Order: sequence, then structure tokens, then C-alpha cells
Amino acid sequence: MPKCASATATSCSAKNFPDWGARSPLLLGGSATHVMIYTRDVDALIARALDAGAHLDMPVADMFWGDRYGKVRDPYGHVWSIATHMEDVSKKEMTKRAAEFMKPNP
Repeated sequence: MPKCASATATSCSAKNFPDWGARSPLLLGGSATHVMIYTRDVDALIARALDAGAHLDMPVADMFWGDRYGKVRDPYGHVWSIATHMEDVSKKEMTKRAAEFMKPNP
């Protein structure tokens, strides 16, 4: 996985501002993009988002690719994928885990 020594990002999710050419995902019937955030504590950040009014789209869980990952949708319809990287997984192990993950539940 690529590493960044330092990064700063600014994001603004908002309701409709048609005069500025900005449309809410709620108006469009869904979001065409997702914001992906890596953080040291995905559980805490998801809880903070929920406290601020976000909707839980996917509960936080340990994923086969080595991240602890969940998704929320903010009140304006923007989707936020949030993760903490827990372990590096070899290609062989990831293939095995993915196959297990994709099995239908009985």
C-alpha cells in the first residue's frame, strides 16, 4: 500500500447549491462518488459521524483485505467509506479470504 508522509485534505459536503452547479446526491437519487478515509480508529470516527447525524450504510467489520472498514451516508447523501488498516495480507491469503467472504450464507 502506498504511504504518505503527510497529507491534508479539505472536503465540503453540502445540500443543493444550483447557482454554483452543486447538486446533492439526494436530488440526483444517489451518490456518484465515495470519500475514502483511513484513520487510526475507524470505530471512533464512525461513532462520531453517527452522533453528527450520519446514517450507517455498513457496520464496521474486519475485512478480508486487512482493513477494519465501515460506511456512512451524511445527511446530504454523500457516502463516506472509513477504515483502519490492520494488517498487510498476501495475494494468496487475500484470494483465500475473498473466496470465503463471497460464499453465500446458508
